Amino acid sequence: MSETQEFKYIGQRTIRPDGFDKVTGRANYGADLNLPGMIWGKMLRSPHAHARIKKIDTSKAEALAGVMAIATYDDFPNLSPGTQDQAQNLMARDKVLYDGHAILGIAATSEAIAEQALDLVEVEYEVLKPVMNATEAMKDSAVVLHDDMFTAGYPEKPEKPSNIATRAELKKGDVGAGFAEADIVVERELSTPTVHQGYIEPHACTATYDEDGQSMIWCCTQGHFDVRATTAKLLDMNLGKLTVIASEIGGGFGGKMTVYLEPIALILSRKSGRPVKMVMSREEVFKGSGPGSATRTTVKIGARNDGTITAMQAILRFEAGAYKGSPMMPGCMTIFTPYDVENIYIEGFDVVVNKPKVGAYRAPGAPQAEYAAEMVVNEVAAQLGMDPIELRLKNAAKEGTQTVYGPKFKAVGLIECLEAAKNSSQYKEALKENQGRGVAAGFWFNIGGLSSVTINMNPDGTGTIIEGSPDIGGSRASMQMMAAEELGLPLENFKPIIASTDMVAYSAATGGSRTTFSTGMAVIEAAQDVVQQLKERAAAVWNLTAEQVDWADGVAINTAGEDRLTAAEICAGADQTGGQISGKGNINARGAGPSFAVHICDVEVDKETGKVDVLRYTAIQDAGKAIHPGYVEGQFQGGAAQGIGWALNEEYIYNEDGLLENPGYLDYRIPVASDLPMIEPIIVEVPNSFHPFGVRGVGESGIIPPLAATAWAVSQAIGAPITDLPCSPPKVLKIIQDNV
Repeated sequence: MSETQEFKYIGQRTIRPDGFDKVTGRANYGADLNLPGMIWGKMLRSPHAHARIKKIDTSKAEALAGVMAIATYDDFPNLSPGTQDQAQNLMARDKVLYDGHAILGIAATSEAIAEQALDLVEVEYEVLKPVMNATEAMKDSAVVLHDDMFTAGYPEKPEKPSNIATRAELKKGDVGAGFAEADIVVERELSTPTVHQGYIEPHACTATYDEDGQSMIWCCTQGHFDVRATTAKLLDMNLGKLTVIASEIGGGFGGKMTVYLEPIALILSRKSGRPVKMVMSREEVFKGSGPGSATRTTVKIGARNDGTITAMQAILRFEAGAYKGSPMMPGCMTIFTPYDVENIYIEGFDVVVNKPKVGAYRAPGAPQAEYAAEMVVNEVAAQLGMDPIELRLKNAAKEGTQTVYGPKFKAVGLIECLEAAKNSSQYKEALKENQGRGVAAGFWFNIGGLSSVTINMNPDGTGTIIEGSPDIGGSRASMQMMAAEELGLPLENFKPIIASTDMVAYSAATGGSRTTFSTGMAVIEAAQDVVQQLKERAAAVWNLTAEQVDWADGVAINTAGEDRLTAAEICAGADQTGGQISGKGNINARGAGPSFAVHICDVEVDKETGKVDVLRYTAIQDAGKAIHPGYVEGQFQGGAAQGIGWALNEEYIYNEDGLLENPGYLDYRIPVASDLPMIEPIIVEVPNSFHPFGVRGVGESGIIPPLAATAWAVSQAIGAPITDLPCSPPKVLKIIQDNV
């Protein structure tokens, strides 16, 4: 894309095509489907964080009138080693490994009967000691959760099992030599808690299993093709016999990237012969779905007196929950990536503990990792007496920077974001007593992947955009805008729809900031296919070749004469020139374009209570090219709000027995509108050369800087360091009192 390229629709704040349905209540979400003969499914969940299942007696539940089916782990067919953990997370086999771990499912003719049946199931447990954090889990003396888990990532297999699932190592240069060159070295250990993604709609699905094995699942998900693949694998089904329909989704943020209910609902439907609906309660969402990882990270940074960073080192310990697979590796890959530093060493550990198996959360692994790094970068700046933005500008990643995880950067926008932050009105505003300011940077790779789109043209020149990417952040609008831009037709001519797994080719899940980039490229490819067909049809009318026809502003132009044909005219006569006009885009997108963000946070601390008020907040981020600036700003603001909540209040609170004490929004404190000022967004545009319109994903990077920006602001306001999130009033007050 040329930086001077002008667009008709790209960059406009258009009306969202799904808006009317959502504000009028017509939109159908996960729990909205009701089918004839439908029954209700419920899960029995463990009251213990760690226990051996000695006996399960379902006889009383089976005898209850209205109970139609019971599903247990034994209903899964023979599973490969790669799917056993997934199945056991859905329903425990021999042991329960966290508070709320599902044990079995019951389907009954009403919710009330299903709940009553759960109470009749008798389970005998042998309670075991829980292991609740990575530090304890990594000790040689720790209770081992899985007897067959041997740490991967060492040259030789360890002699005995442990709770460390995987070790990873990344390095560049000579970190020892780098620290030897430094005038100052700062080392800190920092932690982040287990957190919830904060989506409002609970997990929900409805499943049907027909007599001939044809099945359907309706669910709220970020990736219905992945729901199909996972469910089919767990139940040994033919993919062609399973259709998954993505409902509207009331928030996901990575938390709806996997399955928790869908295979169980399908088993219950098969056994009962009835459609089965399952909806999690809020408590079940907190206890039985995947939160974001808790972490403990040690960061060491060396720098010269002029601000040149000479070495960066980190040890990252990520909690995976009950089964391996934390976002430790993305954390390792992102922790120091905003900086062009010659000497880097990173070691990461994926550690199992007695908590729910973690799920994705916006930029998985990056907020926790970069929080630790950015706090230490701020401390380096403070010790050097250097402006924190100037320190970052001196060491900022740029085009040509060699990343620790492999590639060299093409054009990136970190320096532009830092300059925008330095020149912002907030950064120039003076602070008062008990107030503090924090600055932090954030990086996310962005990803591409498989996407499929079909554009079907109607006889009147309108069209339907059929895509396979659930819309969780405004992608319908961006697809509509890109199709209209490419075809030169009015925006309102195009209706975007999210198709079932039967109606469009495979598309990867909506996550990782891939959809506007990757599915957008598929839309452009499909639109270009339509343009080519329209030119061919016009050429047929004029007895020309397609090369003799131009396309501009929705009109075919005879380059050898003055003839013109509109899209509507060509489509109206399509039956006479070859039949229906339908364009396809099937791609595996590469070159997603990394994203950088820089945030500024001003806070005021009440030193008598420890309460923190956010006074002002500015979020700056490189969008490449903002397709829909309103949506882009919304992504910046949403990420900032979630990150501020992570920094100030949010955490899973477990008691000494490993039981979750705050499984709901009354006790798990997410920010509401009255808690925050208007978050001021600043869009930076450094076009991504790999996308025709210059797009970079914007959904991930915005949640990364708030943790450090907010925590550093608090530390500045109270005059004492913050190392453990969240900065909740009791913690802040204790730090204040300890430093009097």
